[in-house]
Amino acid sequence: MKVAVLSSGGKDSTAALWWAQCKGWEISHLITMIVEGDDSWMFQIPGTSLVEQQAKLCEIEWVSVPTMGIAEEEVGDLEKVLSSLELDGIVAGALRSDYQKTRIELMCERLQIKSFTPLWHQPRLIHMRGLVENGFEVMITGVSSEGLTSEWLGRILTPEYLVELESLAAKYRFHVDGEGGEYETLVIAGPHMNGRLEVEFISHWDGVRGHLEFTR
Repeated sequence: MKVAVLSSGGKDSTAALWWAQCKGWEISHLITMIVEGDDSWMFQIPGTSLVEQQAKLCEIEWVSVPTMGIAEEEVGDLEKVLSSLELDGIVAGALRSDYQKTRIELMCERLQIKSFTPLWHQPRLIHMRGLVENGFEVMITGVSSEGLTSEWLGRILTPEYLVELESLAAKYRFHVDGEGGEYETLVIAGPHMNGRLEVEFISHWDGVRGHLEFTR
């Protein structure tokens, strides 16, 4: 099976990448949507340019796809690029977004390739604990939920921090896996990579929400 993986560099797409590696499939490309507009219904925005460095550590070719993030147009931007590649399928890290999963599946039908979403509806705590237990270094790159303060920006989820995150999620009633947009992530190391991503960043915090601006 020859596949490409849709990768934002975050925890979910990275877990999907590792799943494909464990299957023994040929992963020809990591494909990242670079959102040049202010928002996107489908794709993550912070830190996505760092997927190029992740791809080098995985020894996989990286393809960036610019998009303005306009609803119903951004999938078309992706489809144009995929149509030029010889693939059997696409692997995505969709967890619960029917909007995202449905549009990827319809796109794959048009391209006559398969769509794989191995994390679909995986229990939230099992997913998060599995990442930490299997050695993924998941960095928090953005927070936008009550209970998550500026101290979380730049943190890497250790077993201790994950327990704290679980407690905060229960107290403030947010999704521990971040699927409600409560936080964004970047994976800087793990079993899928040969080496570790070294990053430098500036933290931005407005008193309610914040994000990391990567300088390297």
